Amino acid sequence: MYRRCGFRYEKKLRAIGAARIAGIDEAGRGALAGPVVAAAVILPEKFRHRRLNDSKQLAPELREEIYHDLTSNPDLRWAVGIVDSMEIDRINVLRATHKAMRTAVAALSNPPDHVLIDGLPVIPFPVPQTAIIDGDCLSLTIAAASVIAKVTRDGMMRDFCAHFPEYCFSQHKGYCTEIHLLKLHEFGPCPIHRRSFEPVAQPLLTLEGLIATAASLARRSRRETGLPLPAAGGLQNSLS
Repeated sequence: MYRRCGFRYEKKLRAIGAARIAGIDEAGRGALAGPVVAAAVILPEKFRHRRLNDSKQLAPELREEIYHDLTSNPDLRWAVGIVDSMEIDRINVLRATHKAMRTAVAALSNPPDHVLIDGLPVIPFPVPQTAIIDGDCLSLTIAAASVIAKVTRDGMMRDFCAHFPEYCFSQHKGYCTEIHLLKLHEFGPCPIHRRSFEPVAQPLLTLEGLIATAASLARRSRRETGLPLPAAGGLQNSLS
């Protein structure tokens, strides 16, 4: 059943006295390269935006436009937390994601009374939380966080592309796509690749084996990318 992205969770929390409610979401958890980025956003109570939605449902140009609308709004509070690929390899991607979320909340100018987190609960967490599966499709506060996290990380990956142009990071943003796997097979991993991730950790596999291994990972992470996997012909060539 279709459920519109709105403020139902926020209204329930305000009814019991939570004035500052932050939405939290991340980008990059399923990628093979680059950081994981989390955003925390507190929207003003009377906030309205006709086009704000889960970042995966937005065209890249519209996502960028909404990002600028959000970050230029003086009544909106936001912050990001970033954990790089070396830290991801050291502590694992789940712990890195949770660290980025905690960092983002700690960086807010005013601490929230409650947070809405996309996905499963984050334990421990310094603020009371409500975890919402598919929260970026249900809560506009989480949707705002998803846009800021995604656009922030995409910008970082375009910058990395200038340093490592042979990997085409501006096209696939470090995700497990066919062109990324081709470049990984040709050049091996670069400094921002996550060495603990299976397709990166096995550079001597045949290309066919590398793509087959990565395809199973891509299926597990397709919710984050928001793109369907093709029935045949390999993986997607680019991600929005």
